Parts: sequence; structure tokens; C-alpha cells
Amino acid sequence: MRHALQLLRKLSLPEWRAHPWRHAVALLAVALGVALAFSVHLINGSALSEFSAAVRAANGEPDLTLRCAVREGCADSLLDTVAAADGVALATPVVEVDTYALPAPAAASAASASGAASAASAPAGPGAGRVALQVLGVDALQIAAVAPALLPRPADGQPRTAFLDPDRLFLNIAAQQRLGVQPGDALRLQRGLDTFTLQVAGSVAAGGGPLAVIDIAGAQQHFGQLGRLSRIDLRLAAGTSAAQWLQRTPLPPALKAAAADDAAQKVSSLSRAYRVNLTVLALVALFVGGFLVFSVLALSVAQRTPVFALLGVLGLGATERRRLVLLECLMVGVAGSAAGLLLGTGMAQLALRWLAGDLGGGYFPGVAPALVFSWPAAAAFGALGVVAALAGGWVPARQAAALAPAQALKGLGGTAGPAPSRWRPVLLLAVGGLLALLPPIGGLPLAAYASVAALLLGGIACVPLAVDALLALLHPRRSPLLLLAVERARHESAAATVAVAGVVASLSLAVALTVMVSSFRQGVSQWLDSVLPADLYARTATSSAAADQAFLPPDFVQAAAAVPGVARVQGLRVRSISLAADQPSVSLIARPLDQPARQLPMVEPPRPPVAGEIGAYVSEAMVTLYGARPGSLLQLPLGPGAGTPVRVLGVWRDYARQFGAVALDQADYRRLTGDTRVNDLALWLSPEAPVDKVQAALRQLAPDPALIEFAVPAQIRAMSLAIFDRSFAVTRYLQALAIGIGLFGIAASFSAQVLARRREFGLLAHLGFTRRQIIGVVAGEGAAWTAGGALVGLGLGLLVSVVLVQVVNPQSFHWTMDMVLPAGRLAALCAAVMAAGSLTAAVSARAAASGDAVLAVKEDW
Repeated sequence: MRHALQLLRKLSLPEWRAHPWRHAVALLAVALGVALAFSVHLINGSALSEFSAAVRAANGEPDLTLRCAVREGCADSLLDTVAAADGVALATPVVEVDTYALPAPAAASAASASGAASAASAPAGPGAGRVALQVLGVDALQIAAVAPALLPRPADGQPRTAFLDPDRLFLNIAAQQRLGVQPGDALRLQRGLDTFTLQVAGSVAAGGGPLAVIDIAGAQQHFGQLGRLSRIDLRLAAGTSAAQWLQRTPLPPALKAAAADDAAQKVSSLSRAYRVNLTVLALVALFVGGFLVFSVLALSVAQRTPVFALLGVLGLGATERRRLVLLECLMVGVAGSAAGLLLGTGMAQLALRWLAGDLGGGYFPGVAPALVFSWPAAAAFGALGVVAALAGGWVPARQAAALAPAQALKGLGGTAGPAPSRWRPVLLLAVGGLLALLPPIGGLPLAAYASVAALLLGGIACVPLAVDALLALLHPRRSPLLLLAVERARHESAAATVAVAGVVASLSLAVALTVMVSSFRQGVSQWLDSVLPADLYARTATSSAAADQAFLPPDFVQAAAAVPGVARVQGLRVRSISLAADQPSVSLIARPLDQPARQLPMVEPPRPPVAGEIGAYVSEAMVTLYGARPGSLLQLPLGPGAGTPVRVLGVWRDYARQFGAVALDQADYRRLTGDTRVNDLALWLSPEAPVDKVQAALRQLAPDPALIEFAVPAQIRAMSLAIFDRSFAVTRYLQALAIGIGLFGIAASFSAQVLARRREFGLLAHLGFTRRQIIGVVAGEGAAWTAGGALVGLGLGLLVSVVLVQVVNPQSFHWTMDMVLPAGRLAALCAAVMAAGSLTAAVSARAAASGDAVLAVKEDW
């Protein structure tokens, strides 16, 4: 090994010093691929860790948690029943509420005077200063045995029994910092369109997002939960396991068992597809980076062909030459991976500071995680970088091993490549098509990812065949120069795979990403047009978690309908329901549905309602996750007992709720639940009514006007599409990176050919070819090869886009979309690649017309 390193240093360092930018670019490509993938893993891993820690702090460590089957809670009389059951050592009740908090005016003024709240963290406008707050009502005398982090700690100057006062609450450090309040300050909490004031009496040690703890009687009183509980935490008797207790103890229908970390597991499942797709997308940079390593090493080997040939004559065997090149790849891979891990860690740290671990997915609201470094993940992604570098250098290493030393010393070119195989690309494409038909594995489109890889490899293998087919159509009889270029390209068609492999891979990925993003954006745009028919929208809850406490009361809705300029109003109630213990919650939407085919973006015409049955309309995710196909019965936890059966009448598209939504007619929902609250209000205005005056009149109807937010469809649409564009901004970077790497591959391949064919070009110069004509020959070869590569890349990209749009997207996010082919952008992309490829080949051929090429012919005399 020591001798190999010494030989490598003598062979490589002079060439590296002469052209340091080439290997720097290859190293940078590996580093960027590793950095993107590793940073995505760290960001999501840190956010999941922080969220899980917050859930554990809020839930404590009970032996078993019994949750109420419905979100409204269950009767607190069940506590006595559960506590009296055999094997229960302690049963402590909990009320869970999500709402918004605002500092009372005095506290807000004091915080502003002390600089506790900055302008950046308190945006102006309606709802400014509101902080989403989770409130837990607990029995402070028992909570320490189950969840010590939730034990209220009265501050200095507060009564020792302050935790029993229903008008005092205790905040964790995140809530104190976000709200800018201290013990003794007043805090306003929202219920409906009004607020009530409580006093901050101390703190709790729980981490995570903003959290408040209050006496359970105060939570029931202030939030309309009198006589209701959200869950019961159990400490079982010694020697009793949770499974044993559940087997011998029948639970009331209103309760269901849940693991303590059930919420963290559900969020992990919900965000898993998002995290995996981001990681795969980031690894695309590493994939194209392997082609850049290939291009750099191919050029490097070509430049050192005389050295390798001389060493071969002196006794250095083919195996040793291959090992030397692979060792060089290993060095590039190790250095690039190390740089990528450092860069990825820094990118993750910045993203956690700026994006709070969300990455645009919205799965971790209120979480501000600290970076959690993972050595196993670093080793895994570092190894991927090394593997990519070795894979990129495998073909140049084989070329170095297979060269004929005697011929290479005479400058007669490298090794002749094998004849292109006709069955290999067909087999790879067929395998890719079959893999795309397989179902998801563990809820992830792993087979679809393998399908994309097989299609890419099959498409690259098609390049020689495509170049042969294209050149067969060209017969330039009148121009000897064009004839020479075409015949030379036809003779070396096997080398086209080496020359334009990067172009095919990069162009196909660019085409696939362009089609995917265009299809998704067009689908979202059409969906927004369908779900935003009104002129003005009003709401008070900005998240579904707070929808039960931050709502629009019925009297406000009635008064809004009478406001001058309002033609009609339509209320919408959104709440979360749980249909399966191992799945995230499903959104239940109650709205008027007298014409569902017009009011919902239906996938197909809905079925007619059945007399005597309650009809429901489900999103596409419900079909995938719960088998809720049209005509089937679905049990919704809305009434007593096992639930309420509803008949599925149709399926609609919903791009906002990945894990399912159920739409019920508002009259049916209110008859089942008695719930008349509204979360979103759609208002149709008279043609002459000014929107700003209607908004001002509506604000006057609320006890606290600052709690209402308004938006017009154009604003919602623009904001939604802006968020979409930011979420997919990385694809533009990947497209540019892929195309750049492909063109660099063209330049490196033709530079290598120029070096290998220097005597051929010298002979052409002696035969009378001018410098411009020699460059034209090489440019013509480049145009022919690039044209073939562009055609293959376009067709391959369309195949990959079909897999991404029709397979990866539904299997990952459980919704479908129509394919959109932006013909103009795709044509411009292919034309730009062809023009740039021809120009790149011409620039690389400038050395072919130099005086050195002419003098090189003397070596054969």
C-alpha cells in the first residue's frame, strides 16, 4: 500500500498541480451531494428528537395512557371507574387544550420596554403577538408520580398552593420567551373570538414548544370542558404489565389505550415520506457528482496515457494500473465526503436556526430544535460519497487497465470499446417498468426509486444505439468535412456512451424534475381555484390543532351575513378525528354540500345519496390508507359507542392534508354532534361592495377585533404558490447542477479524445485541413453525439417523470395529479443542451489544431 501511494503521488500530483480546478470540481460535486443529503437527515432527525422529547415531557412516563375516543373528551366519572380497577396503583386525569395566548396590555408594555420582544418576532397586523399554546390541566398533587416535568413550581412571592388556583398557570421556558412574560404578569388566552385573563404564577420544567400547566378544574372551567377529560395516565401495580392489564380489564367504549409516545410516532410516520423524498432528491446531486468524477478521471487518465503506457512496458500490470486509478478515486471520495459532512453540519445548523427544522413540510409546528449530530448517519452518508466517487472512476480505471502500452506510446488512441449491447438497455428498461408497477414497501416507494435507477441505467446504455440510428439518417455527400465528422462519429459510436453519459443522466433528471414540478404546481393551482370560490375569507385559528378553542361563534356568523355588502356567507368547521391508533389524525370538514360535484374537486362523479344514510366524501388518501372506496361504510367517532357509520359517496382531491380528510354535510354534522362552531367563513360580496369596508365592519362584530384574520383568494393563492415555489427551489439548483455536470462531462470526454487522437489531427493538418476545419470536425462529432444524447435524455426524462408523478407521488403522499408537459421549456432545455454540447466540444478541440498536434506526427517517422 505504501508503494502504491508513492507511485500515485508521482503520477497524480504533477497533473493535479497543472489542473487543480478539475479535481476540485469533482471533489466539490461529491461534497455537495453528501452535504445536501446529510443536512436533510440532521435537520429532520433533530426536529423529530426535539418533538419526541416535548411529547415525552407533556405525557410523562406512565405505564399506560387511556385516551378518550372522541376529541371532545369523555366524562370525568370514568376516572373513578379506572382508578378502582384491579392492578391500578395511580390514575391521574389530564385535560389537553390547544389555543392562543397574548400578553396582557401591561405585560406587553413591560416586555416592550425591556426589549424582550423584537419587531421581527412580533409581526404587525391582525393576530399579531399571538402564540400557539398547549395548555394541560393536571392534578398537581399526583402529577409528579407520572410526569415530573409537568410539576408546577410557584415563583418567589407566589402562594405555595398557587397550583390549586384555577386562575393561575405555569409556563415552560419556551412559552415565557415567546410571550415575553414573567411570573406575576397577566396572560390572555383565547376562546372563540374573546379572551380571558390568567396570572403567570411560576414555571414547569417541560421542554418543547410553548406549554402551560393549570389546575385541572381551571382548565375545565375556562375552556368549556366541565365534567370532561382528555386522557387518564396510569401507574400500574408492581409486577403488572400494560399488556396483562389490558387483557384482563375491559375498557369502557369511551376510552382507548395508547402508548405514551403515540403522538411522536404518528408525527414520525406522517413526516417519513417527506423526509425520505427530500433525502432521495438530495442524493440526486451525489448521483450526478459520480458522473463528474467519471469525467475528471477520464480526462486525467487520458492525459497520463503515455505515463501509464510506459509503466506498462516496464512491468506495471493491468491490475495495478486499475488499482492506482481507483485509489485516486478513493482519495477524492474521502476528501469530498469529509468536506460534505462538515458543510452539511453547517447547513443543518443554519436551517435549524432559520427554518426551525420544518423544511417547508409543516410537520413540526412550534418546535425549535437544537442540532443533534449522528455519527452512524455521518458514517453512512460519508460511505455513500466514497461509493459514488469509486463508481464514477470505475470506467476510467478499466480504461487504464485495458490500454495497449505499445500502441498508446505511439499515440494511436486508447482501447477500442466493446460493441454496444442491444439486449442490455431493453432489459434494464423492462426491469424499470416492472419495478414501477410494484406496491410501496413499508409505506415508501422504494421499488419506484429502484425503477428510476434502472431506467436511468437503461437509458444511458441506449446512447450508442440512438447515435447509430441518428447517424444512419445523415448522408452528407456534398461536404467532405461533414462526411468526415459523421463517419468519425459513426465509427466511434461506442465511445458516445462515455462522452454523453453525463448529458443523458443530467438532462433526463432535469426533464423529469421539470415535468414533476410543473404537474404538481398546475395541480395545486387548479385545486386552489376549486376550493376558493368566495370573494373573502375570515378565520381566527391558523392551525387545525387550535380549531376547537379559536373559532367563530354562531352569533358572529349570523351577524356577518347581515353586514352591508355581504351577499351570502358559508361556514366551515374543521376538526381532527382518529380512525386508527397507528395513523395520524384525519381532518373532518363540515360544510354545506348540497352540490358536492361543484363544491368539491371530485376525482370522478359522486354517487347519489342513499335515503336514510349519512353520506360522506373522502380525499384520495382515505382510499389508500383506510380502503374508503365509494360505496363502502366508514365509522366516524362522532357519537356514542363504536361510532357513526357513514356511506362514502365520492372521492375528492386534497393537496393540503396528506393523511386524509372526510367532508360531511354541515346539517348532518350538527345533528350528530350539536357542534355549531365555525373555523373558516367564506363570504360572497355584492359587486359594488369594497372589500376593505366589509372587513372593517366585520372586525367591529368581534369582542377582540385583532383576533380575526382576513384574506382574499388572490392573496391565498399567491401565498400558497410562493410557499410551493420555495419548497421546490432545491430542484432548480439540482437541474442547473445536473446540466453543468453533463456539459463538463462532454468537455472532459472530448478533451480526452483530443489527447488520444493527437496524431490523427496532426495528419489531418498535414493533409491540408485548416485549424477551423479540424475544430469543425470535432464540433460536428459533438453535435451528433449530443443530439443523440438529448433525444435519449428527453425520452428517458419523460419515462422517469411518469414514475415520479404517477407512482412516487401517490405512494408517498396519497394524492394524484394530472401530468403536465411544458413543451416550450422542454424544447428550450434540449436545444440549449445540444448547442452547449457542440460549443463545448469545439472549445475542447482547439488543442487539436495546435502546432503540437502537427509536430506529434514526427514521432511515427
